[in-house]
Amino acid sequence: MARMMELVRSSALPSHRMQAASRGALTVEPAEMIEIMVFLANNNKIFGQQARMTLAGYDETSSVKVASNPASPKEVLKYMSSPENLRPVLLPALLENPSVMVDWIIELAATGSRDVVEAIKNSPRAGQSSHVKNALASNPNVVAAPADASKKAPPAQSAGVGHSGTASATTASPSAVPAAVPTSTSASELPELSEPDPDPAVNEGLAAYLTANAGEISSESGKAFQPIGGMVGMETGDHEASDETAEPTTSTPVAAAGVAAAPAGASTATAVKPALAVRKPVPQGKDRDNTLQKINKLDVKGRIQLAMKGSKEERSILIRDGTKVVALAVLESPKITDGEVEKFANQKNVLEAVLRAIPMKRRFQKLYSVNRNLVSNPRTPLDVSLGLMKHILVQDLKNLSGNKEVSETVRKLALKMFKQKTELANKKT
Repeated sequence: MARMMELVRSSALPSHRMQAASRGALTVEPAEMIEIMVFLANNNKIFGQQARMTLAGYDETSSVKVASNPASPKEVLKYMSSPENLRPVLLPALLENPSVMVDWIIELAATGSRDVVEAIKNSPRAGQSSHVKNALASNPNVVAAPADASKKAPPAQSAGVGHSGTASATTASPSAVPAAVPTSTSASELPELSEPDPDPAVNEGLAAYLTANAGEISSESGKAFQPIGGMVGMETGDHEASDETAEPTTSTPVAAAGVAAAPAGASTATAVKPALAVRKPVPQGKDRDNTLQKINKLDVKGRIQLAMKGSKEERSILIRDGTKVVALAVLESPKITDGEVEKFANQKNVLEAVLRAIPMKRRFQKLYSVNRNLVSNPRTPLDVSLGLMKHILVQDLKNLSGNKEVSETVRKLALKMFKQKTELANKKT
């Protein structure tokens, strides 16, 4: 092992062997292969980029063993722990490895996504560090669950407009709805939750999902609806914007009671109406506002049920839920359409877990537009994007190679694959 590593460090291997090393194709042990690729990724200008791409999708079992081994070289563990190289599947092993320095974990805690934050919080080792806790508190991706919100939230002054404090409507009973909201609507407000869906497949899917995720649902039960990216720019989903239905750019939707502060001068005379059996285009987003009010009154289990049984508009909102178990429930809905998934794959305001889950479903794997959107989405995890590149057509590879939003790794691989496929096509002609 030492001799091969020495040869690589001194660039004594011939170029074709160095290229093989960057592709993980040397006949050495996996741990040594990873160490060699990390060295190339950090120090070699010629083969470093290829080594980084190989590491991003290298054998999961071998990578986990290296990540959990205290004897692994510090250079390797630091590479794996850095935010730009982190593979989520390796994070639990890295967090419990005593050779992974707390300073590295602090960097992840301060900048990581919600999935990374949750993993750190749940780590017996990292979660106990006061320095890590302070870093988590400074992370903009952390949204604390409301503590005893029903006591702290001041009463709403009018329907549809709340105080800037934490929402209390998540666990409120029908009688706790603000006075300006007609109580006669409470019985019919959530028809999907009060009676079985006529489609047996929906009920079976819901029951299976609730059972499979019972532990996570229980642990997340107190979390209010917190959309990724905030309330501004919430997609309506049910109808495209037009001259008749689009909101003026200067208007601001009225938020649900207790969720967001009303903008200066906003109207407060909004009343919730019962949902109609057949949706009609509603001017200036009122239908959307009512949907948001309904969602904000639901706990985690209620939002999961709505994600599985609700309308296209409701799914377009719940896919942005910051609670992972809710957002992923949208993808499990038998009612979801290919067009919706295509749109979700292109969104930057969803959890990374959603973008990771989409290509794992056989039905969605077959949709080229979904694969293309995922690879073009800068929020898609790097290992997912690299795994989907082989499905991308020549023209889209060319477009992707010039897309400044995606990572440099994706751009360079797209350019390389574009040239290879173009040359192959020219040879055939």
